[in-house]
Amino acid sequence: MKQSNYAKIFKALSNEQRLKIFMAIYEQSSKGRSAVVSGGEGACCPMEKAFTKMCKCLCISRSTISHHFKELQSAGLIVCERKGQVYHCRVNEAAVNSIKEFLQ
Repeated sequence: MKQSNYAKIFKALSNEQRLKIFMAIYEQSSKGRSAVVSGGEGACCPMEKAFTKMCKCLCISRSTISHHFKELQSAGLIVCERKGQVYHCRVNEAAVNSIKEFLQ
């Protein structure tokens, strides 16, 4: 991986709010589940309200959360797939492994 890619990854993670979001998605990924992000009210899975919960927990707006997700995705740290109005997000394991190798 190029140094510029590492710089982009570390820049994305240097924001405390993005780091919290990444860690929440990472925890779900480590349990074998993708984080499901939806604005819908009738969600049955706890992670389906993750977007709204993150807004409340971090005391930031939906547009700011959306920006953070885009930054994490742009850095290659997370992969999000849209299925209807729901986004399934998971950690990009290749990026995490690359970071581990870089730090060793």
